[in-house]
Order: sequence, then C-alpha cells, then structure tokens
Amino acid sequence: MAHEVLEHNSDREPIVVIGLQTGGVPLAQLLAGLLGEIGGAPIEFGTLDVAFYRDDLSERPVLDATSTSIPVDLSGRIVLLVDDVLFTGRTIRAALNALSEWGRPRSIQLAVLVDRGHRELPIRPDYVGKNLPTALREAIVASVEGVWIGTEEQP
Repeated sequence: MAHEVLEHNSDREPIVVIGLQTGGVPLAQLLAGLLGEIGGAPIEFGTLDVAFYRDDLSERPVLDATSTSIPVDLSGRIVLLVDDVLFTGRTIRAALNALSEWGRPRSIQLAVLVDRGHRELPIRPDYVGKNLPTALREAIVASVEGVWIGTEEQP
C-alpha cells in the first residue's frame, strides 16, 4: 500500500498521514514509517478523533474521548486518511468534517485495511488492503496483525 501511495503522488508533494482513532492509528503509524523509509524523508503523522462529528450520536454512545493530534496546518498538503475498516462511510464523512478545522488540504486520500462494502454514503477508498464482502450481521476486527470476522453479538 505504501508503494502505491508513493506512485500516485509526486515526490514534491508533502503528505500528512492521519489515523482515525482508534483502529486506524496503528495502520497509519506503520504506513507513515514505510512511506518515510521508501521515500527517504520523514512523513508527518497525526491522529483524529471524530466522535463529536458523527451524525449518529443519538444511536451510538460517545466513548471515552481519544485525542486528536495533528502536528501541522493541512493547507496545501496531501492528507492520507487511514482507517482499519470501511463500512457505511459515515466515519469517513465525519472525518472529512473534522479535518476542515485543520486547514484546507490540497487533496484528501483514503486508505483502509479492509473494505467490507455496505456503503450508505458515496465514499470510495483510494487504497485498499483487502476487499472483504460481509453480511450486515457480521462484525470485523482488523489490525496490522490480522482480520477477524464474527457476529455483532460476539466480536
């Protein structure tokens, strides 16, 4: 995935990798490290908590707040937004809203470890580790160590 990101973007364009709390952060850290190694220059890395930007707050309780840490102004930069699993697209919509508070990026690209389908919004990832069609009742836990599929009742 790191090679694909670098092939898609020129060497002169500054990339900022931002992991979505909580599942996207480990993957984003790994990608930022690999992009830095392959590209020969350190890559800015940040984290983003979208809990208060979600449109389903009435249906889902807000968990203990995680932190947002974006080390630079995003204006004019390429943002690589990273998450573990892409499902309905609502988390990504919330992330796009949240990012607007950190500047106006040149572009925002999306990398996900697993795309499980069932989109409710017109959101498409630019980089996908694995397309894994699932039933709605299934739950997925994905990490850099692997992917687990189970039922919602018992993840």
